[in-house]
Amino acid sequence: MTYFNKIIETRDWLSLKYNFELIDLALVLGSGLGAFADLIENKVEINFDEIPNFKVGKVLGHNNKMIMGEVAGKRIVVMQGRVHYYEGNTMREVTFPIRVLSSLGIEKLILTNAAGGLTGKAGQLMLIEDHLDLFCPNPLMGENLEEFGDRFPDMTEIYNRVFIEKAIEIGRLADIQLTKGTYCYLTGPSYETPFDIKVLKALGVNAVGMSTVPEAIVAKHAKMKVLGISCITNLAAGIGDKPLSHTEVVETTSRVSDDFISLLKGIIKEI
Repeated sequence: MTYFNKIIETRDWLSLKYNFELIDLALVLGSGLGAFADLIENKVEINFDEIPNFKVGKVLGHNNKMIMGEVAGKRIVVMQGRVHYYEGNTMREVTFPIRVLSSLGIEKLILTNAAGGLTGKAGQLMLIEDHLDLFCPNPLMGENLEEFGDRFPDMTEIYNRVFIEKAIEIGRLADIQLTKGTYCYLTGPSYETPFDIKVLKALGVNAVGMSTVPEAIVAKHAKMKVLGISCITNLAAGIGDKPLSHTEVVETTSRVSDDFISLLKGIIKEI
């Protein structure tokens, strides 16, 4: 079966489970950020391993569920977790859920992640203005899916400026301190070296992580409007004074969960 046919097979299967024509936007929750799903009302949950052609991640902090329901008067679909390239998946497998969401007619996408900070402090929320993808095997490689977008899509504005400005205003009204910056994708699974971070900081990078960029590229290819939010969970290698660990990532996201949930709820209501 071709990649495109797998997308259609999955789309048709999901369409039997829920009326996706009612969905206003989609949301991908990163490591440790899954608590937002508790806010969803009238929800329908499907485990990733039940969905045809979906891969299941094995990383702590990802619940591997698709959840449809209502938040702040909007109907949303939430990906409670994701799969990563470093788990041995191909880029097409990593971005497959975004293709499916697009094929279901969803035009707005919020991508969230846990990231290491090169500037600022742990616990901050950063709106992604742009990204550096020099280390990302491009998920658009191979035969172009003409049904979604052009062979050479413009990447001038991947992260929607209107969404960013709305998020800033929502954060201000809720007294949530937000920063804006550039996110760099690195493949992982090892954390960066201090020299990696020194070079990236000189390039103007503000946060680093192991997700989001492949999904954002594919979403932009499909002409989806994207908002990216990083939870800065730790200071990157060589900046902080202790070894990096995924346990710290999950602990920090839990600590800032209230602000994160409040911000997302406001954004969903307004966009």
